[in-house]
Amino acid sequence: MKRLWLLFFPFFILAEGMISTVYAADAPVPFVMQLTRNADNYGHRRAFLQIDKVLDDIGDDKLDIVVVAYEDGIHALLEENKETAQLLTKLANRGVKFRACRISMRAWGLKDNQFPLEVEFVPAGAPEVISLQMQNYKYWRP
Repeated sequence: MKRLWLLFFPFFILAEGMISTVYAADAPVPFVMQLTRNADNYGHRRAFLQIDKVLDDIGDDKLDIVVVAYEDGIHALLEENKETAQLLTKLANRGVKFRACRISMRAWGLKDNQFPLEVEFVPAGAPEVISLQMQNYKYWRP
């Protein structure tokens, strides 16, 4: 048994070193938030307030948050949205990225100029969420 331990000991040391290296990095943890629901019960505003609170508690430099809005959620990113427009700007200034789905924009008859400058446009929302998850973004649904 002692020989077996001596045989595997170097692997345990190597594995421990790799794990501590992964967690020692100061890179922000990436999260993608899918925003697809409608604004009932101030749902869009609550989602943005959740992001703001998380950034307050954990720190802007510790997180990399991307909000992908499509279906009914696309309305949360509109410049004229009185519930979310101010929060969107505040969160963008804190480093949160906002992406609007062009398919949903077409479905709702929305144009680029109806969104604030902070919003980026992506061809499709669902593939964007999946693509980000494939890039190790953690999924966050409000």
